[in-house]
Amino acid sequence: MKAIIVTGGKQYAVTEGDTLFIEKLNAEAGEQIVFDQVLALVDGENTKFGTPAVEGAKVEATVVKNGKGKKIRIFKYNPKKGYRKRQGHRQPYTKVEITKVIG
Repeated sequence: MKAIIVTGGKQYAVTEGDTLFIEKLNAEAGEQIVFDQVLALVDGENTKFGTPAVEGAKVEATVVKNGKGKKIRIFKYNPKKGYRKRQGHRQPYTKVEITKVIG
């Protein structure tokens, strides 16, 4: 069974056993999380679409770890003006493993 869930302002297509890197959640490693906002369920030929979410459907997941992504470098400058600005950023994430799709 596949599901489309919403978390962190993004949509993810998931199945049982998938591992995802999503926007950071306030949960520790090993905790169980339930995603209630399920937009669609696909089970073979049976498909349910929500308006906007499917009622009674949820996806259970386990938090594997919290971390930070690779550093990206931001460099701004204005030619001929002497303005240069260097900045770095590491986006925090939560790694989750999908354990059960309930629909």
